[in-house]
Amino acid sequence: MARTASRFRFAAHTKVAAGVDHRRVLCETRSGGMGRPRALARRRSDVTTSVSRRLEAYQVIKVLLVDDEELVRSGLRMILGTADDIEVVDECADGAQAVEAVRRHRPDVVLLDIRMPGTNGLVALERMRALPDPPRVAVLTTFDVDEYVGQALRLGASGFLLKDTEPNQLVRAVRDLAAGGAVLDPGVASRLLVALAQGQRAAGPARQQLAGLSEREREVLTLLGRGLSNAEIGGALHLSEATVKGYVSSVLGKIGATNRVQAALVAFRAGLVG
Repeated sequence: MARTASRFRFAAHTKVAAGVDHRRVLCETRSGGMGRPRALARRRSDVTTSVSRRLEAYQVIKVLLVDDEELVRSGLRMILGTADDIEVVDECADGAQAVEAVRRHRPDVVLLDIRMPGTNGLVALERMRALPDPPRVAVLTTFDVDEYVGQALRLGASGFLLKDTEPNQLVRAVRDLAAGGAVLDPGVASRLLVALAQGQRAAGPARQQLAGLSEREREVLTLLGRGLSNAEIGGALHLSEATVKGYVSSVLGKIGATNRVQAALVAFRAGLVG
């Protein structure tokens, strides 16, 4: 009997040392408790919940490409295809097709050319903005900025991008747009602002809009007017990107602008950028 008890103690000690206390499981099972099985079930449930939350948090940005040149669309699709979190859901060569594609696919972002045969980009933009929960629309343009760009801004465009924008900048722009931001390509900023101002700065009203800004906010607005991103502004002013984001929100609120493009126009008219 003593030898049997000794063997039992040795076996129990070995199993405990291996990380499994079978005596506890046996005891809890006999007493009607679940103990470790319940703990394991809870862990599995926690892991499942965690994975589900991560999948929900990982949302793919749906993009619609609208340009009458197939070569431009193919290039944009190729660039955006390198990003795991971006999906080009459709592409169109006409504004009317684009509006129907927005209804069908409900994209987060639309990259829209203005000059197209048939229904042009301005008409398409106006129709898209009238839809429930409209997408963020960035106008695709070239260095030949004209009066159509100013109209696109008034119709609610969230940004302006050059068709030959660097791949990494294009991907970042799409992400910024999907997050609710606005984008202004530095390469087109000065020409765009000149076109919008139509040769007149209207400095008086614009400077009045700047009256409530701090010195730091004026610096941020100046860099916005040059088309810099939050990260680039942070580098120039030695601020974190989160801090710059706070300054940008404050500037937009104080000058009554709804996006970065409108803020850039105010900076131009006030003479902060030329």
